[in-house]
Amino acid sequence: MTGFARTSGHRPPWNWAWEIKAVNAKGLDVRVRLPPGFDRIEAEARARLTGGLARGTVYATLTAQREATTPQVRINTDILGSLVAAVASLPANANLRAASMDGLLAIRGVVEVSDAADDEGVLAEAAAAALKGLEGALHDLVQARRTEGAALQSVLAARVERIAVLTQAAEDSQGRKVEAVKARLAQSIALLMDASPTLDPARLHQEALLMAAKADIREELDRLKTHVAAARELLASAVPAGRKLDFLAQEFAREANTLCSKSNDAALTSLGMELRVEIEQFREQVQNIE
Repeated sequence: MTGFARTSGHRPPWNWAWEIKAVNAKGLDVRVRLPPGFDRIEAEARARLTGGLARGTVYATLTAQREATTPQVRINTDILGSLVAAVASLPANANLRAASMDGLLAIRGVVEVSDAADDEGVLAEAAAAALKGLEGALHDLVQARRTEGAALQSVLAARVERIAVLTQAAEDSQGRKVEAVKARLAQSIALLMDASPTLDPARLHQEALLMAAKADIREELDRLKTHVAAARELLASAVPAGRKLDFLAQEFAREANTLCSKSNDAALTSLGMELRVEIEQFREQVQNIE
């Protein structure tokens, strides 16, 4: 299922923000991106996301920005001392002007300016606060997916009911009646006997019985009804059922394909084709749920 959530927070001197995006996938694939210094919470963040979601490719990204601080200035006394000693060792020369302090300080490496270093404890507290904030983003994502799932539930339920109606129509089809099957077989045998009078009637009778047995779709209809009942139960369940429904969609398709291949009646074949279309639409929607 798709979904997006964002949450932000502040733990001096750090500002952080989580963005979680989920897209459709057969299984669960969690991908976490963290800034330097916050990678200590990766394992726990991944565990929480995995525990709260069951399906989809999930991208969780944490951004963190440190508040501006007064830079730290440090004079490298070792380098400065070496420069002073080097200048003092130079022979007196009227063409040389005495070195000034500002000139020495301007030399690269003498003055070092750096941002304030992060205290390990402060950084650990900021990372812990960000991890706690992940729970809020995850909660919002789950709620968004539930809203989408509730809308899809009615769509899938309508598809299942349509499959049930078509299955019942196939069972009630006149082409499945014993009289209709006998009439088609008798017609086929008559045509064969007219084309070749030397054929053995007894053998033709056996072949006709075999053809009738192969054309029987009772088992397919029974399995379709069983799958319909299972789909209804899963749709009414409060637990994630996307993968199970995906499997049921495959089983629906298998039975509908077999029904079409066995059918030797135009009306029954037409119902089978409608079933296949409805099942394919059901399968496509199932990819969007958890």
